[in-house]
Amino acid sequence: MLAAMKKEIFLRKDELQNKNLQSLYFGGGTPSILSPDEIKSLIDEVLKHFSFDKDIEITLEANPDDLDKNFLKGLSDSPINRLSIGTQSFFEEDLKLMNRAHTANEAEDSIKRAQDFGFENLSIDLIYGSPTSNLEIWKENLNKTIALEVPHISSYALTVEPKTALENWISKGKVKSPREEEQNIEFYYLSDFLKDNGFEHYEVSNFAKPEFYSKHNSSYWKYKEYLGIGPSAHSYNGFDVRSWNVANNQQYIKKLNSNFLAKEEEILSQNDQFNEMIMIGLRTIWGVDLENLKQKFNNEVLDHFQSEIKSKLEDQILIIENNHLKIPEKHWFMADGIASDLFIV
Repeated sequence: MLAAMKKEIFLRKDELQNKNLQSLYFGGGTPSILSPDEIKSLIDEVLKHFSFDKDIEITLEANPDDLDKNFLKGLSDSPINRLSIGTQSFFEEDLKLMNRAHTANEAEDSIKRAQDFGFENLSIDLIYGSPTSNLEIWKENLNKTIALEVPHISSYALTVEPKTALENWISKGKVKSPREEEQNIEFYYLSDFLKDNGFEHYEVSNFAKPEFYSKHNSSYWKYKEYLGIGPSAHSYNGFDVRSWNVANNQQYIKKLNSNFLAKEEEILSQNDQFNEMIMIGLRTIWGVDLENLKQKFNNEVLDHFQSEIKSKLEDQILIIENNHLKIPEKHWFMADGIASDLFIV
């Protein structure tokens, strides 16, 4: 796998216009596939073809059970300077429902271990609105997070995906279905509580202490180009082309061994680009840049846009500040629905 990924980096080295990288992100199952030495080797390969900004953010995504002492020791000697940990919850019942491999104690211990090895720039994922939880348990989860001094939190409502164990349990009456009303209450408690503790709510599902915004994710939300390497990785040229690698490891390696990229791509239409810009922008504190919108799209798209936002501006579901269209934070729980109302279908 390592050799194949290095070959892909070489074959795609000219796809990014900006050769000075602001962020590098190791996601998916990286810790279970690659050792710290292999991760360092991949970073060295990237450096053969790109330069790193002096303040580059290099993130590794990992689950708590990945982060044992040996792995963290190896990482501490690498350029990795940020960890994103898939904690999900500090309660056993939640973790069992979500079919997580780690325990509640491992979730807490992995964060402390990472800090012991010098990793201060940490992000954790937390899930709210679980049938096994309630507002009091959610408050305890957040109190635990504050006590652990984690500076970045990504938090999502539990959703029931088709053909999963959770869907099966709900259909058989073994667990309750998540209730949107409860998730709404927990979302706004989350936002108020974290702001009271020095966090900034900068994207619907993301909260950070000052200076700890995710540079990598922020580039997605600002429509910047990015290049994804490895099975299932996605890329975007910052304009109208989105591509993705095959998910199958063997197919991925076989293609690259034959000097072919294992990817597919699609050309985004004007409508696709508009819908995506609206969806992503309205989920952030930055909103949608109206001048950028005006320069990017034709009159037909812009006429549709003006027509659709009129009533929402009157009802203050949308607002305009400094020539940016935004959703007031009190409506953020419904952000995706509000954005989709503006889509061209």
